[in-house]
Amino acid sequence: MAHSEYDFLRRFLKSRSGLILGDEKQYLLESRLEPVLQKMKVPDMSRLVALLRDGPAPAGLADAVVEAMTTNESLFFRDKNPFDLLSTHILPELLQKRAPMHTLRIWCAAASTGQEPYSIAMLLKENERLLGGRRVEIIGTDLSSDVLARCEEGLYNQFEVQRGLPVHYLLRYFTQVGDQWRIAPEIRSMVRFSRLNLLQPFSHLGTFDIVFCRNVLIYFDSATKSDILARIAGVTAKDGYLLLGGAETVLGLTADFVAGNRRGFYVPRAAASAMALAAK
Repeated sequence: MAHSEYDFLRRFLKSRSGLILGDEKQYLLESRLEPVLQKMKVPDMSRLVALLRDGPAPAGLADAVVEAMTTNESLFFRDKNPFDLLSTHILPELLQKRAPMHTLRIWCAAASTGQEPYSIAMLLKENERLLGGRRVEIIGTDLSSDVLARCEEGLYNQFEVQRGLPVHYLLRYFTQVGDQWRIAPEIRSMVRFSRLNLLQPFSHLGTFDIVFCRNVLIYFDSATKSDILARIAGVTAKDGYLLLGGAETVLGLTADFVAGNRRGFYVPRAAASAMALAAK
């Protein structure tokens, strides 16, 4: 692939998905896009670039390129700490502030193949007594329509259910189907999935008590991170919670969120100020 073609694809991916590719990622790009070339019957990378740049591009080609390059690595209860925080601190504290008729709303902003939102759903099911009969709505969004189709199916192979999923959760909330495992309808019904590009408006999703936006901001430049965090603040309840990935932070990116009173999550600045006053 010519350097100019690689530069075009880097600009194309940044404009469509926010993804930043360094100078040394040409091999990764070519390996990820090879299946796209085969599926879309495009002879080589030069022709792919020409179609994207000059047209007419086959229907779905641009989306296929973007989806091939977005990382969809996920596993159940990934990193463990956020889920421990959710059950031992965030949920008890949040539900003290919520009326019994309040619907608890949680957004997973990078749902990938569904392990994160389903992990949250299983954790909430395990802690039903904490909910006190409150309704729960979990929204999972992702850029890729292919991975969202997998989310909807709720079907995982043996390797996937062995990664992070406690055995008693597997036995309680999954049914074996051949050599795969399907998540229980009671867990599946707690999550609603939809396609969403974080670069585009998402205020239509409404307001959330808890936002999981984990392991996705690391792929964006600082300006894009700041923009996304500012808009997440706009859909987070004033006393809500934001959870990021272990390598992510709000420091230097936004004044809308500050670190919570336990490591691993963030709260809107107004809530942090109120907590500080209450502690005096």
